[in-house]
Amino acid sequence: MTRSTYSANHPYCDQTNLYTPLRFPELASAIAHINEEHYDELIGFLTAFTALSSEDIAEATVQLVDIYAEVIVLQVQPTDAKKTSTQSSDQTFFIPFTAPITQFSDLNTQYILLKQKADKKLGKKTIKLTTQTFVVQDSYKVSQNMLRLELTGPNINTSYKNAIPVDEAGYAYLFDLAHNFTSTKGGDTTLTRAHCYYTLRKAWQASDGVRAWVDVFLHGDTPGGDWARSLQAGDTVISKREFPEKTAHLQDGQALLIADETSMPTVARLLELWENPIAPLVVCVTQKAADQAYFDEIKMMADRTDTAFTLLPVVTGQVNSGKALATLIDDILGKYLTTHPLQIDKVWGAMEAGTAKALRGLIQQRLGLERSDSVIKVYWRHD
Repeated sequence: MTRSTYSANHPYCDQTNLYTPLRFPELASAIAHINEEHYDELIGFLTAFTALSSEDIAEATVQLVDIYAEVIVLQVQPTDAKKTSTQSSDQTFFIPFTAPITQFSDLNTQYILLKQKADKKLGKKTIKLTTQTFVVQDSYKVSQNMLRLELTGPNINTSYKNAIPVDEAGYAYLFDLAHNFTSTKGGDTTLTRAHCYYTLRKAWQASDGVRAWVDVFLHGDTPGGDWARSLQAGDTVISKREFPEKTAHLQDGQALLIADETSMPTVARLLELWENPIAPLVVCVTQKAADQAYFDEIKMMADRTDTAFTLLPVVTGQVNSGKALATLIDDILGKYLTTHPLQIDKVWGAMEAGTAKALRGLIQQRLGLERSDSVIKVYWRHD
């Protein structure tokens, strides 16, 4: 059983002597990335492995402050209002890995194992380190630059470990690009990227197994785009990892969804499965106007909401990345809310890393939401 150990104020220094410091040059950026992109997982670790109440956690700032070979170190800082009560000082928690880290590549594995333990204890869906094999049935364009791969996979009635979800939005697979380039082009092809995440657009049970759509945005000469374009009927594709998306907070209140081309498949499936009686506002950012047609055939279930979703298109004419795009999205949203007053209660979005980082702050400033009510994810990096 994973248990945390606790230290407050000065005892923190004494307790760090019990653990092995890591000297990896990449460690600082890894800590910053986890704090920025995986805050909800840190909350999960505290909820699963410490005695802190949900109220204590909600009324505090949580930060990953260090990683040792044996543990991660989380600091919980009460807000000014909370400091007036009995919980008046910062707290530090040391949460152990399953096994010590000996090289930097171990960090990813140990972090995933820790997340799996926390999610299991909390009864949540979690990341799966599972290999699955799909067979390509067809591929075709569904908008100017969006290629749909139609795949068959294991039956839904197989073990849960290998089940393909038919009622989830944003469920992502880490596909092994090298498998196809090696098998179809020989061993001499050099890949700049051996794996790539793509979202399951939709899945359903058919007579020949589970049919699945995976939509791949083709944006220039990229490893993922080259991989998708190269696939032919009968080819096998392999996934190495599966990751559920965080969308449960969208079940009530007025929601705002923000997508670029990489996250349009997630939003499309969200809309098809929408159970919130209030239809969402959708901001869709594309480089080309023609790709806005992706949403033309998307319909929400009539018995779940009274009105159709509102689509606010943003066409940039350039690669959708960077702080300037975040400012543009915020400006367009502000103008829309001025003429169409809405009280936005929940936000979900996914886009390029620089845009997501800048947009989080702008959305917080504009809407003043709790961090748990505004989820803006990184789906790709412009590098």
